[in-house]
Amino acid sequence: MSIEIHLDRMLVERKMSLTELSEKVGVSIQNLSILKTGKARAIRFSTLSSICHALDCTPGDLISNSPGVITPESAASGDNLTA
Repeated sequence: MSIEIHLDRMLVERKMSLTELSEKVGVSIQNLSILKTGKARAIRFSTLSSICHALDCTPGDLISNSPGVITPESAASGDNLTA
C-alpha cells in the first residue's frame, strides 16, 4: 500500500485556494504545494491537525491508502511515498 494525500480534492470541495489555506494554517505555500502534489515525505501531526481544522475535515478525509507493493528498497528510498 502507498499513502495518498487528497489535499487538492479537499481544497476544491471547500472552494479554498492554496494561498488561503497557507494563511489559515501558517504553513508556506511551497510546503503545502509539496504536500498537494504528493511529493512530501512526512507531515507533522500538528500540521495535519491545523489543515484539518482549516478545512473542517478529518485526517481520514485527507489521507488514504492505495493498493501497491512496498518493497524494502522502495520503503528505504521513499519511492513508494506519495505524500
